[in-house]
Amino acid sequence: LLSSLVFRISKPMAKMILLLLILFFLHGVDSSPPHACDASNPTTKLFQFCRTDLSVNRRARDIVSRLTVDEKISQLVNSAPGIPRLGVPAYQWWSEALHGVADVGPTPGIRFNGTVKAATSFPQVILTAASFDSYLWFRIAQVIGKEARGVYNAGQAKGMTFWAPNINIFRDPRWGRGQETPGEDPTVTGAYAVAYVRGLQGDSFDGKKTLSGGHLQASACCKHFTAYDLDRWKGITRYVFNAQVSLADMAETYQPPFKKCIEEGRASGIMCAYNRVNGIPSCADPNLLTRTARGLWHFNGYITSDCDAVSIIYDDQGYAKTPEDAVADVLKAGMDVNCGSYLQNHTKSALQQKKVSEADINRALINLFSVRIRLGLFNGDPTKLTYGNISPNDVCSPSHQALALEAARNGIVLLKNPLKLLPLSKRSVSLAVIGPNAHVAKTLLGNYAGPPCKNVTPLDAIRGYVKNAVYHKGCDSVACSNAAVEQAVAIARSAERVVLIMGLDQTQEKEDMDRVDLSLPGKQRELITSVAKAAKKPVVLVLICGGPVDVSFAKDNDKIGSIVWAGYPGEAGGVAFAEILFGDHNPGGRLPVTWYPQNFVDVKMTDMRMRSSSSGYPGRTYRFYKGPKVFEFGHGLSYTTYSYSFKSLTQNTLYLNQSKPQTNSDSLRYALVSEMGRESCDTAKTKVSVMVENQGEMAGKHPVLMFMRHEKGGEDGTRAEKQLVGFQSVVLSKGEKGEVEFEIGVCEHLCRANEIGVMVVEEGKYFLTVGDSELPLTVNV
Repeated sequence: LLSSLVFRISKPMAKMILLLLILFFLHGVDSSPPHACDASNPTTKLFQFCRTDLSVNRRARDIVSRLTVDEKISQLVNSAPGIPRLGVPAYQWWSEALHGVADVGPTPGIRFNGTVKAATSFPQVILTAASFDSYLWFRIAQVIGKEARGVYNAGQAKGMTFWAPNINIFRDPRWGRGQETPGEDPTVTGAYAVAYVRGLQGDSFDGKKTLSGGHLQASACCKHFTAYDLDRWKGITRYVFNAQVSLADMAETYQPPFKKCIEEGRASGIMCAYNRVNGIPSCADPNLLTRTARGLWHFNGYITSDCDAVSIIYDDQGYAKTPEDAVADVLKAGMDVNCGSYLQNHTKSALQQKKVSEADINRALINLFSVRIRLGLFNGDPTKLTYGNISPNDVCSPSHQALALEAARNGIVLLKNPLKLLPLSKRSVSLAVIGPNAHVAKTLLGNYAGPPCKNVTPLDAIRGYVKNAVYHKGCDSVACSNAAVEQAVAIARSAERVVLIMGLDQTQEKEDMDRVDLSLPGKQRELITSVAKAAKKPVVLVLICGGPVDVSFAKDNDKIGSIVWAGYPGEAGGVAFAEILFGDHNPGGRLPVTWYPQNFVDVKMTDMRMRSSSSGYPGRTYRFYKGPKVFEFGHGLSYTTYSYSFKSLTQNTLYLNQSKPQTNSDSLRYALVSEMGRESCDTAKTKVSVMVENQGEMAGKHPVLMFMRHEKGGEDGTRAEKQLVGFQSVVLSKGEKGEVEFEIGVCEHLCRANEIGVMVVEEGKYFLTVGDSELPLTVNV
């Protein structure tokens, strides 16, 4: 028929038709999402792994039992080939969704080369965290999971396992990947992990939803397990770094977010890190992967290595004596899949040398196939099952883009505004916009970003308010090795108002590149101060960056009237910033990290200690750091004023009811949390209400942060100066009051780790604080 048709028409027309037909068939093949157990194939009825009435474990075991040794080994890497004789398609374990579905990596599991060309790009995580709004985090993850399914149903994905969230503690301000995290606090990071995992995987916000058919919407993977927060600093790389971590810091800081991610979020994936922890590579540590994650925390899912993390155990760290030893180390530790090809290349010889058994391989494969089954990829055509109604039209939908705008609005932090320079008047004024970050859309996204639905720069958004705003780049780039100071000064002199949009980008901070400086790069400071000095009125300084920068010079300069931190605010960040600039939105974000002065760079980044010491070590994060700060953790201003007052406390004394309390070096009696039991912990709780009043002239959304401190505080360096115990947001009109309630539990909030990493609760007086208001609470042992 085709040849007959071609014979009757002209050659050029024939070529066009043939091309269209080829494209049609290719699109048809591509548009069907890969899956196994297609109902149209009668042979699938012979396989137990296709029977949805059987348990996930039994189905996974059936698949594994049918594989040859070579087929088994082939499945131990992220780019797992198909098994045609069983109708099992190829699978890509590596996909990214840090703050939106992304096509990142050398062999990305996601492609934007078909019907779906882009995905909603939310703010980078560090800015999202500044909203201190768990429900917002959950909604963002819901959208990311839904869009992931939309891309998969369009036939543009090879997998549904996403290697996010990054829940490492942002311990050091120089860390290039700090931008990917929820910040420096374990409580915030743990809450973010739970909200993200539940949202992405299709759970409810409270974690009580029964997933339809047990299916995951998408699979979340908490990374990088554990104590990972150095990439490349002064010649030391993450590949060889040996993180020396005390038992107390491990229990109190580095592990809690992962424990929350697994126990409460029920994540279906974990990624073990490159680095060693106290001499042992994370991916080769059975205590970490098997005894802790699977044993103590009841992890149910798969464990992947970071990319090429298995090879470095032999090649770079020298921990294993042979490649086969490296394979044995990770498989016996409990790792399941290798990002890279190392297991594919060396497992066969490790098996022949009896360094691993086929049972070790089977264990890993059962975990892997179990997750694919839970994703519904062995139940026939996914488009006809749960989540099958999610279409390409659901990707970049108006409601999703509106959520990206909401997230950027609620995260942006007003750092300085003593004279109420902001918001600027909307009346037509002469406005100059200066700076290398003013008109670059890509910078707004941060790292691990896919193509966004929209591109609107801050300058574009500002010109929506002031059409004739004059723009000058100011620097040749963010590095600012060359600054056009004279031209910028001339423009500033002729304008009524000046907005400087400065900061960092991915040339300054990113994966595999930590900073060595906390100052703004190059001649940025010279440009800012020169423009501020020449301007008719105080200027606005906007910082687009992930990690903290020392802007003490601007904080103390009266000619710089306002400072705004915009993080990397995502695809809608330019619009959100302009709305804040001109008063269409009242900023409410609060810093999720401490901003340190430049001299903090004298502290070695390799020092993992959280607590300060008598030798001059200042400690880290707001909990333990003793030293000057540029801006505090939790700092954030508003266009209105909020006041707090404690309204009630259900119990002002809590009893631990321990028959044999112990005594520490301070002569304080204490109880072990592990020995209290669930019933005692549930009893030792109290509820506290805080009245929040908007005393200003503008409505706003305001995160309320509650901290706790022991009466002995950080006297000897073993206890935190203070610890965040809860946060909630409240939306108030001008003059309106609202009540916020927190539940404080002894076992959850008033405990700390002792020197051997055991969580204890000490007797004595504690103080709950919100702003300047304080309420005492007594614990008796």
